[in-house]
Amino acid sequence: MLIAILIFASLLLVVWLILLSRVTQDDWIQAVHAKIFDSRESIKKLHAKNKKSTRRLSGYFGVAHSLINKYMSDNKAKEIRKHEKNIEALQKGNMKSINAFIMPGYVIQREIVAIGKGEVHKLILTKCIEMYGKKYATCKTKKLLAQVLSYPLVGIAGTLILSVILLSMSSTSVGMTIIGVGTILIIVLVYAMYDELNDSVKKRRKAISKQFPNVVSKLALLVTSGMIMERAWKETAYSQEVELYKEMQKTSEELENLVSPESAYSNFINRCNTKESAKLASAIMQNLSKGNAEIGKLLKDMAREAWQERRHTAKRDAEKANSKLMIPTMLLFLAILVMLMLPIAMNFSGI
Repeated sequence: MLIAILIFASLLLVVWLILLSRVTQDDWIQAVHAKIFDSRESIKKLHAKNKKSTRRLSGYFGVAHSLINKYMSDNKAKEIRKHEKNIEALQKGNMKSINAFIMPGYVIQREIVAIGKGEVHKLILTKCIEMYGKKYATCKTKKLLAQVLSYPLVGIAGTLILSVILLSMSSTSVGMTIIGVGTILIIVLVYAMYDELNDSVKKRRKAISKQFPNVVSKLALLVTSGMIMERAWKETAYSQEVELYKEMQKTSEELENLVSPESAYSNFINRCNTKESAKLASAIMQNLSKGNAEIGKLLKDMAREAWQERRHTAKRDAEKANSKLMIPTMLLFLAILVMLMLPIAMNFSGI
């Protein structure tokens, strides 16, 4: 049994090493693109945190403001410089920061068409387009699939080798436990990678739906006051820095770069992928030639419906929260009941 487990673990490692030896320049380029994109996203997040910190610090004055501002800005500046240096190194061909463990996954995608262009790939690609845009969706999809394909090979091989060592030391129960628990943990880890993307997409859609009533209300106000649609869109887009507003900013940039309104608003629909954003963009495209009066009335009606839907959603969320609180409340009630009844029962038994 030990020999069979060791042979299987060795085969997995040999397969991983063979795949690693077949990594091509294109595979490394894909990995570099994904790493550079991740570093740039981290820099954007750090700059956004800096802005939030600056707004919070506006309530402090004097020495306290200076000390807190210096400490927070220095820490973020160091992280930003670290990411910038990493990007520079990658662009110069220094790939030390690339995780070599996932590289065999790129080879599997390239050589097995059913995996590299199959249904799972299309599903992940669709979600990545929504999260990161068409430009970076491919490299992010390949990276995620590479992780999902590579980590099980190394993880299961390592788990089996560790279990063989324990089994050879006569720790049969511990060795078998390591095999079972290790395999389950690897499966959970692999699923968690996909589930994290899925969860991020759901949260993003929910945030966009939540922000929609404010956006359409502001658009309606600006358009009915006489502002042209494109200008009103831009004014609304740059008024905040959250999900829906950022997507509107991208659309505004496309319009300024002479992309046709139909293409720009269609891209907006694809990026947001919510019924509210699709309804807004479709209405704008259909009424571009009808003037502000027609679009203004339509936006007002849409704003009223959006706020009504927002109230209904809030009620549904409150009802869900109440139902979720029922179980903890009942458990707390039972615990209090036991605490009250136990002394009484002990007194009766003493009598």
